[in-house]
Amino acid sequence: MIDALFNQTNYLAAKRMLDATVLRHEALAANVANLETPGYRRVDLAGSFQEELRRAIATGDTKRLAELKPALAPDTSALPNSRDGNTVNLEQELLELNQNALVHAFQTQLVTGRLLRLKLAITGRAV
Repeated sequence: MIDALFNQTNYLAAKRMLDATVLRHEALAANVANLETPGYRRVDLAGSFQEELRRAIATGDTKRLAELKPALAPDTSALPNSRDGNTVNLEQELLELNQNALVHAFQTQLVTGRLLRLKLAITGRAV
């Protein structure tokens, strides 16, 4: 019975998106850390993950959502900013880190809200 509560499409999608924002934050941090590494190629969340996530949500395929794992890939659209071939732009990375932190906070609230509703149903108290 409890498994049914945590296998609903919305909950699984929120968890997968939360996993993706955590992984993306790690990638953005790695990009900033390698700002001065010659030849470093910027990495980001693989675009295929977002497309697979959309398809799984649209079809309501909970099994696919449960199995879906975010992955990183080199950013092929990033161009070198200097002669050393490094494709990291510090200002862009910092902007994306801030945006990703906001998305993470929102997704955390979605998952937490779901768990709080469950706690309310079990205990009869909101806190």
